[in-house]
Amino acid sequence: MTQAAGPSLPRLTIGTVAKRVGLRVSAIRYYESVGLIATAPARRAGGRRMYDERVFASIAILQLAQNAGFTLAETRALMSGFAGPTPASARWQTMARRKLVDIEERIEKAQHMKALLERLLQCRCDTLEQCVRTRTEALRAAM
Repeated sequence: MTQAAGPSLPRLTIGTVAKRVGLRVSAIRYYESVGLIATAPARRAGGRRMYDERVFASIAILQLAQNAGFTLAETRALMSGFAGPTPASARWQTMARRKLVDIEERIEKAQHMKALLERLLQCRCDTLEQCVRTRTEALRAAM
């Protein structure tokens, strides 16, 4: 995501940004390296990365997307994978529809896992082989 810096915006070091948002400097460097945040045009001052205050909006978007379960690739698509004039609402709705399908599948899988774990709590087998006897026989029959 590109950010154009205005001359009146104060420049902040990466350490200052990290401290204000509660992230490690390495996380901010990583987000920058994958194109999710950008340094100001005068990228370095005295060998140090410099950001303008718009970096906080980029980080807030990243955090919101992460809290909603979006991957970094999905977040990148949200931020820069749409035509420039696409409104934020359309972006979120498109991405949320896709993510909801994924989340519903994960919930279903988690419910199956929970049911299996609850059955395993009732296990009274002496050996692991006894636990999987039916499954083992089904695998043998498939050959």
